[in-house]
Amino acid sequence: MAQWDRLRQLPAVYRQQLHELYDRDALPMDIRHYLSVWIEKQEWPRAARDHDLAVVLLQVLLENLDIQHSRFVQEESFLMQHNIRRYKYLEDPCALASTILWFLEKEREILQSADLTEKVQYLQVEQEAMEISSQQDLERKMAGLRNEVQCMEHTIKCLEEQQDEFDFKYQTHKMEGEQIKHLWSYLHILWGFAVKKNQIRVLQNLVNKLNESRKSTLSDLNKLLDRTEHLIDILVRKELVDWQRRQQKASIGAPDDVCLNQLEKWFTCVAVCLFQVREFLSKLDELVGKVSYDNDPVKAHKPALQKRADTLLKDLLQSSFVVETQPSMPQGKGPMVLRTNVQFSVKTRLLVKFPELNHSMKVNVSMERYRRFNVLGTKTKALNMAESQNGGMVADFRHLTLKEQKSGGGNKGASDIPLTVTEELHIIFFDTVFELKGLSVELQASSLPVVIISNSSQQQSAWASILWFNMLSQDTKDVKFFANSPAAAWPQFAEMLSWQFLAATKRGLNNDQLEMIAHRLFGKHENYDTCKVAWSKFCKENTPDTFWVWFDGILVMVKTYLEDLWRDGLIMGFVSKGKEKSLLKRKQRGTFLLRFSESIIGGITFSWVEITATGEPDVKTVQPFTKVDLMQIPFQEIIRNFQILEADNIPESPLLYLYPNTPKDEAFGKYYSTKSGDDNPYIKYIKTKLVFSGSPHHPVQLKALSNSKLSFHHRASGFRLCFGLLEYKISTHVKVFREQGNVLSCISWGCWLPLLHAYALLSALLITK
Repeated sequence: MAQWDRLRQLPAVYRQQLHELYDRDALPMDIRHYLSVWIEKQEWPRAARDHDLAVVLLQVLLENLDIQHSRFVQEESFLMQHNIRRYKYLEDPCALASTILWFLEKEREILQSADLTEKVQYLQVEQEAMEISSQQDLERKMAGLRNEVQCMEHTIKCLEEQQDEFDFKYQTHKMEGEQIKHLWSYLHILWGFAVKKNQIRVLQNLVNKLNESRKSTLSDLNKLLDRTEHLIDILVRKELVDWQRRQQKASIGAPDDVCLNQLEKWFTCVAVCLFQVREFLSKLDELVGKVSYDNDPVKAHKPALQKRADTLLKDLLQSSFVVETQPSMPQGKGPMVLRTNVQFSVKTRLLVKFPELNHSMKVNVSMERYRRFNVLGTKTKALNMAESQNGGMVADFRHLTLKEQKSGGGNKGASDIPLTVTEELHIIFFDTVFELKGLSVELQASSLPVVIISNSSQQQSAWASILWFNMLSQDTKDVKFFANSPAAAWPQFAEMLSWQFLAATKRGLNNDQLEMIAHRLFGKHENYDTCKVAWSKFCKENTPDTFWVWFDGILVMVKTYLEDLWRDGLIMGFVSKGKEKSLLKRKQRGTFLLRFSESIIGGITFSWVEITATGEPDVKTVQPFTKVDLMQIPFQEIIRNFQILEADNIPESPLLYLYPNTPKDEAFGKYYSTKSGDDNPYIKYIKTKLVFSGSPHHPVQLKALSNSKLSFHHRASGFRLCFGLLEYKISTHVKVFREQGNVLSCISWGCWLPLLHAYALLSALLITK
């Protein structure tokens, strides 16, 4: 299929990119459309270098345009006549070839992006289909297990009836045998022995059948336990492990499903079946107590089956006690970061749900002994169904605190690992006892490793440790992880960074934003997939302004002040200065974009393109705005009211179109304050900080300082001429505003700072006079 035809069939979002691409005069979309077949067949790469070929192609292009123009004349298509005629006058053939080549390459980029998205969606659908298929397969196996248990229940009943028949006939035979002893005639005795012999033969047949039935029942029970063991293996070693990994990822922002309802249903199903198997084995004991014989298979094989069933049930129960919600503080940076003497909550859950155990199983909380902490608060709670929204068996601890034990020998116990406080990992344990139907099993659940701090200033570093551990480690009890922490592959690391924004703002990072971060970490590479990030590079190098401090500072700023703008995709954010300039220089005057500062922690700035007197694009940038500014005025109001004083001292906003070409008010209008003018609640900030002075010959990069005042008063006439000259030079680039008697001046500092220094020197001399 032709490239242009493929582009026209793309989804709306990519067709919009195509419209934005052709929203310029270099190559009108009309020409591209009507000459699409011819354009795609030409050798534009060679024509861009070969002037003779470019001339030939230009001539053919003009001929095709004439043909199209004539057709539109015949069809009386006035608008298309105009569009075709407008493009007929071209001068530089090689430039035309380069232009068309550039457009074709950009079209291919759009197609590649669409193809990649389609492949990703296909893989996601395929993966979801596999997961659904896996769950359906497990459901079928669960249904098969329940069916086998029902069949076994019927088999046990039949076995009991068969044994009752044998027992009845055997007891009848015994009674008749006693009667034969009292017979008085020889004929009666002979007749009695014949009857007895026949009964013995019948009884022998019955006991043989009973023996075969017992063997068959034991074999079926063994097969039932085989099926149960297979399901437990799937539940414990796959489904539960997968859930634990999803919980690790979800705890650091991944959008993974960590609901336990399905697992609870499966665990409970298998547990119920195993308890029924134990009942079947007990029934066999009861039957053996009534009827037994030499080489009874139940006596020989039942103990092994009992041991196997109990072992499987214990394994299932011990795996079924989990921490559903990891320890977290209400105002913490994230889960698993705990501070001494500050309350935290945690919730445990038993995946085997037996209503008769409601409020009967007590859960106790304890800590490991690496660094000794006392757990304070309500340390014992009963598993119950009242504290769960879906009726699960949970113990919800909401008011626990940790207090470190002080001892003269130090607080790190026997560990000699040289780790910082925020690299020390600790585990919280939860113990209970499962007792039901004669079975008693001790259960223990453990939290994911937590970091315990004593000061809120340690939260940022502590959260970095939690991110790193749960990103890389699948051994949830490895408290010595940071003694030799592995490096993270870039794809895995990039995914984790995106999760942070996704969790905080419901919008993650796109490939372009991640590429900028990769460039910051590794420099320029064609492909970053093989790059690795070390723990020290993430959180230790360039202290205190580490990579994590920079990234987290941006995240906090976005979450606190810019969440709506970020979620709507109005902030490009992670883009380098070089990329920013290359993007803006190709756009119309007044196009601007918003990016995060690379040097100031938690700073955001904007840059826009202006056209110089020579027609060259010139990109200008303001100093970053930080939380000091954003606490006083929303960022959209800054963008709305930002102005520059041009040469004739008329304030004008240089921000017209949000990149790539969205009118500013269309992009940000829904976030503007409804009040304007003097009623605007941010008017004071606007008047004191959002008016700039610029010169077309001296581009400026500044943000006006609040309360900057210049007073032009002097007392001695001897200095009047000198002051007059200075005032005249300065006044050409100064706009004076009066607000409540204060004089505020915004000037082109880089150009006139020496004059101001001279002015200040003369003022000092005047005062001394």
